[in-house]
Amino acid sequence: MSKAAGKSGKWRWVKWIFIIPLLLFVVVQLYFLLQIWWWVDHNPEMTSFMREQQSALREKNPNANIQQLWVPYNRISNNLKRAVIASEDANFSEHDGVDWQAMQKAWEKNTKKHKVVSGGSTITQQLAKNLFLSGSRNYLRKGQELIITYMLETLMEKERIFEIYLNVVEFGTGTFGAEAAARHYYGTSAAKLNAAQAARLAVMLPNPRYFDKHRDSNYLARRTGVILRRMGSADLP
Repeated sequence: MSKAAGKSGKWRWVKWIFIIPLLLFVVVQLYFLLQIWWWVDHNPEMTSFMREQQSALREKNPNANIQQLWVPYNRISNNLKRAVIASEDANFSEHDGVDWQAMQKAWEKNTKKHKVVSGGSTITQQLAKNLFLSGSRNYLRKGQELIITYMLETLMEKERIFEIYLNVVEFGTGTFGAEAAARHYYGTSAAKLNAAQAARLAVMLPNPRYFDKHRDSNYLARRTGVILRRMGSADLP
């Protein structure tokens, strides 16, 4: 074999080392895109995060199941919609899926702590993570989250994004979605949540399993009061 032929063969292998991961990346993104397109008018049955939590519950109890009941957007109290926006993403109706100012603040906080402690995530970003990704925190996962976020914002109306979010977000141990949360904590439906109940549920979202076990937390009570005062200025999509 000539030296020229040997070099040519080596370069072919080097090319494929880069091409194969790129092709895999494109295939994965295409899968996400097609799944989101399907969910424009079909409801997700189980999200990645739900499956992860159900598996964790079944390690202790093989028969354990998560609690979740889908309800359409118009059967979720406006109190809860306003409370979640006031608590989680005040600019939800205006931004394109990412609040870059919040991301900058989160980056500065993470830099000071020398680890990822804050994500600055919008409602759309949280939905992207819940639908497809794990609960781990790292910048590679954050990058994938951003790609999925823009897919969601491109293919779906804000109201549809919010409807799915409210039906799949975790509200407590094994409790997902507004309807299951309303029944679990208050014995009522998502449509009948009053302002105080809705504010309290919204405050639980960043750490729902902890607050499920610590419902008398002083922080929970104080923060609920803050969200109650902010709810009136929350813009619904």
